[in-house]
Amino acid sequence: MAPVRTVAGAPVARASLPYVTYTLIAINVAVFAITAAQSKSLVANRTSALFLDWVLAPPWVGAGEWFRVIGSGFLHYGPIHLLLNMFALYVIGRDTELVLGRLRYLAVYLVSLLGGSAGVMVFAQNTQTAGASGAVYGLFGAITVILIRLRQNPNQMLILIGINVFISFSLPGISLWGHLGGLAAGTLATLGILFLPTWLRAKSQETARLIGWIAVAVVGLVAIGVIGATAMSLA
Repeated sequence: MAPVRTVAGAPVARASLPYVTYTLIAINVAVFAITAAQSKSLVANRTSALFLDWVLAPPWVGAGEWFRVIGSGFLHYGPIHLLLNMFALYVIGRDTELVLGRLRYLAVYLVSLLGGSAGVMVFAQNTQTAGASGAVYGLFGAITVILIRLRQNPNQMLILIGINVFISFSLPGISLWGHLGGLAAGTLATLGILFLPTWLRAKSQETARLIGWIAVAVVGLVAIGVIGATAMSLA
């Protein structure tokens, strides 16, 4: 008997527990703990060596420190910043992971992180940015696409996204372009997984899954290309 699969083609039995979401939360908490220990402060952890080494500062990426575009997504400015992002990741990430499957979900998360970094690199070059918000916004977009694919009402998610984007515009110190970049990348990647195979009339589940993976890879490569082009202009 063929395994029962989600709309993304993920085997339901294998995706019964959102292990990737729990692992991502654990990594973020562990990184925060290291920065807090190094700085000897929960609130002023931005002074730690690890924080200074990983925070996303576009000129430093232009100088060759590319690891910042990923590492910055696991840093947080104090415990409240961490708790807000981890709560959102816990709430949104579990359902997204169960629908997309672990590998696709992780790919969407990382592509969203890259999209957020790309937004910062292009539009916020004089800032120092950190946080999982770009990736979380990507999951906001992903779960909205999932709701549409399942023919459920996405209005609540659209309202939530609108409120969060408004807050990003209104309050100083929030990475608007990181949020928008992550939202765009996560939305496009999930559209590629859930809708592009139908639009291209894929004739089998295997072909549909391949198209989805190619779509995610293209979004990721575009984000990397934007980061690389901007980094070279800053070098």
